[in-house]
Amino acid sequence: MTGRQRRELRGRAQRIEPSVFVGDAGVTDGVLRALDEALRSHELVKVRMRQPADKKAMAATLGSATGATLLGLVGHTVLLYRANLETPEPERPL
Repeated sequence: MTGRQRRELRGRAQRIEPSVFVGDAGVTDGVLRALDEALRSHELVKVRMRQPADKKAMAATLGSATGATLLGLVGHTVLLYRANLETPEPERPL
C-alpha cells in the first residue's frame, strides 16, 4: 500500500465512528470475530481500546490476527484496513 493510499484512507476514517471496542479483557476471540466481520463488511474500521497496557502492541496484534493493514494509532483508537476481494473492483476504495 502506498503512502498516498494510506493518507486517503486516514482522511476517510475521520468521518467514521469506532465500530469495535476492546474492553478490559483485552483481545479476545469475540473481539477478533467482531473485528473480522466489521472488516468484511466495511473494509475501513476504527477500533477503540480501553486503557491498554501497551497500545502499540495491541494494535499490532489486532492487525496481524485479522490480516488487516494498520493505518494509524491515535490515542486509544486504532485504524485498520483490509480489502474485501468479494467487492467488485470499481466499488472498492483503492
